[in-house]
Amino acid sequence: MAIQGRNCIFCKIIRNEEPGEKIYEDDDVTCIKDINPASTHHYLILPNKHIRNAKVLEPQDSELFDKIVATVDAISERLGLDPASIRTGFHWPPFNTIDHLHLHVISPIENMNMMKKMMFNPNSYWFVSTDYVKSRLEN
Repeated sequence: MAIQGRNCIFCKIIRNEEPGEKIYEDDDVTCIKDINPASTHHYLILPNKHIRNAKVLEPQDSELFDKIVATVDAISERLGLDPASIRTGFHWPPFNTIDHLHLHVISPIENMNMMKKMMFNPNSYWFVSTDYVKSRLEN
């Protein structure tokens, strides 16, 4: 793990040094419940490797990025989430609160209050889609 991840709260959760409700984990990613949920279900998919945010992803991170995105399907299937009512995305710097890449998985979007709908407004300056990040990663 990168040295910058030593004091990162998400790195500590991944290493079981801090509490966090893990929903899924494997060699590459860990999924935890968000402590401030925007809806009934709100999860964060974290790469086990410390990466600061979506903006700093590099082409060599492409396979890991694809794994993060694919984990959405595994989580939604495991928890019985309706794919038509899931919102995913990344907060775009400087609008991220924790410097460890994490993909939000929120469902059902109908249960989000007005403030949360604004915070997690798709394709805004502060919350971007997986497609947007992937297109930046490929160019």
